[in-house]
Amino acid sequence: MTVKKYLLLFCIMIFLPSCSPVGFAAGAGAALGIGAAREGGLPSTASDIRIKARISDLWFKYDLKTFTKLNLTVNQGRVLITGVVQNPDHRVEAVRLAWQVEGVQQVINEVRLAEGDGLPGYVRDQWITTRLRTALTFDKHVQSINYSIDTVQGIVYLMGISQNQTELNRVIDVARTIPHVKQVISYVKQAGEPPPGSAVAPVTKEETTPWLQP
Repeated sequence: MTVKKYLLLFCIMIFLPSCSPVGFAAGAGAALGIGAAREGGLPSTASDIRIKARISDLWFKYDLKTFTKLNLTVNQGRVLITGVVQNPDHRVEAVRLAWQVEGVQQVINEVRLAEGDGLPGYVRDQWITTRLRTALTFDKHVQSINYSIDTVQGIVYLMGISQNQTELNRVIDVARTIPHVKQVISYVKQAGEPPPGSAVAPVTKEETTPWLQP
């Protein structure tokens, strides 16, 4: 990347609104200093700035009011999203849109819901996500760091990058075996391919276990 392109990226930081959810640095001088010191140097810093700008643009086009409540941090292609939203669909969409940007290596979802299905629903969804994450972490055939998992009302949303279709099928199959899972929706793309739409993997009635007994 040329010096002119570096300067252009740093100038973008200055002119983007300070109230945006991405928390850009106040000026190009600070960014240059940080970029020179961090691992990867200026090329890595410039790439992270580009990723921030692109994700922010996608967020704003989707729902400006909602995504001003979120914070975005990018470090060497690893994206951390924090904040609070009222609609669970917005939490899913924030992560899905982040994965659309070229150069993103990992998305860490720390967005919290202000409202939801109450404590039983929240505990159930967290349990599903944790159990699936644990299963993938210990699966030697899956690069688990490349996947984000979000569960909302028993629906598992998979986002990220798979090494191949076989790996993705394996992840979906594991998700479908977890009790209380109603449906598995994949927004995962294969390495080297453009982001897809969604692929839905439903769970049959027999596979779905009620969370609360009457």
